Amino acid sequence: MNPRIRLSCPAALPPVRRAPHAGRWLLAACALLAAAGCDYLGLQPVSQIEARKDSEGRAIGGACRQAGRALEDCYTFNPHMSKAAIFTGWKEMNDYMLQNSLTEVRPEVAPVLPAGRARADAAPAGTPMASPPGKPAARATVYTTP
Repeated sequence: MNPRIRLSCPAALPPVRRAPHAGRWLLAACALLAAAGCDYLGLQPVSQIEARKDSEGRAIGGACRQAGRALEDCYTFNPHMSKAAIFTGWKEMNDYMLQNSLTEVRPEVAPVLPAGRARADAAPAGTPMASPPGKPAARATVYTTP
């Protein structure tokens, strides 16, 4: 038999492998579908991202005011948030607390400072601050920048 005839015959050609190629498409489709619901990729509109950051800043400011923290402390503890949003939340909570005669809720745990900040004790280690009878002594902590 002639070798040319054999090469032109479809049975003599090597089989075409489509399985790995189809698997890649399936894997890419699954990854794209999984990433479609992910908020961390930044696929939202800019207005939605800005609104979320503004609401988070207002919530942080309100929480700082309810905890009795000064505005500057709130800025120091949250350097990644907008100062305007923190101030707006702090002011809204201040007005709400004054209107409803609410008192501050003192935090039980000292805040964690961002990197690059140092902590210095204002009072000697064995000297507790004055506190009302029946309440535990408050911690005296001053936060400074290096």
